[in-house]
Amino acid sequence: MAKTVLISGASRGIGRATAKLFASKGFNVVINYNNSEKEALILENEIRLLGVKTLAIKANVANLIEVENMFKIIKENFGGVDILVNNAGVSKFSLAQDLTETEFDKIFGVNMKSVYLLTKYALDFMISKKSGAIINISSMWGERGASCESAYSASKSAIIGYTKSLAKELGLSGIRVNAVLPGVIDTDMNACFSKEELDDLADSCSLKRIGKPEEVAELIYFLASEKSSYITGQAIAIDGGFIG
Repeated sequence: MAKTVLISGASRGIGRATAKLFASKGFNVVINYNNSEKEALILENEIRLLGVKTLAIKANVANLIEVENMFKIIKENFGGVDILVNNAGVSKFSLAQDLTETEFDKIFGVNMKSVYLLTKYALDFMISKKSGAIINISSMWGERGASCESAYSASKSAIIGYTKSLAKELGLSGIRVNAVLPGVIDTDMNACFSKEELDDLADSCSLKRIGKPEEVAELIYFLASEKSSYITGQAIAIDGGFIG
């Protein structure tokens, strides 16, 4: 029987590339989205053409009730979740003193609270099976910190700590938990930068280029697969050798 992967924020960027890769490997794919319905439905149709079961579900993953309802739908349609990819994320470029409380709460809600909520409900399925893999998408800024992105950096740092703690807690249940730390990747989140700024960021990488969502997806898939069966509690950077 095919395994099922749930990917939050799956309609675009890294989430979309990850969904398509898992589908190509024969996984059932649950596409979570909140605002990007058009993109999510297009992705759903593309995955169906690959001959696997898929479903796009709208849910604000920072909201307990919406997450609970999403997992009810997942249980009815797929029986549960085998792999969880906590990918949903938002950022805000702002001086620390200018960031509002509402903006701060939104960043931590989407970036960190969602990881807690989705993990909480996914574990109901994984612990009973004594198997599963959780991959949390952090950021290189979670380790390095980014100027004018203090809340974003802090939320991504929290994901790393949460990942390491969960890995220790869940190891006896046969569940592996790892974090992926992307660098500057060609996604909508980085569309705010000018070409000159992106060129400068690329120049700060040893490989002298911006990363592709598909490259991050390959790492996520590896960490979900049996090829990484002895890897847990790790925070793995995929940043082109960023040295800035």
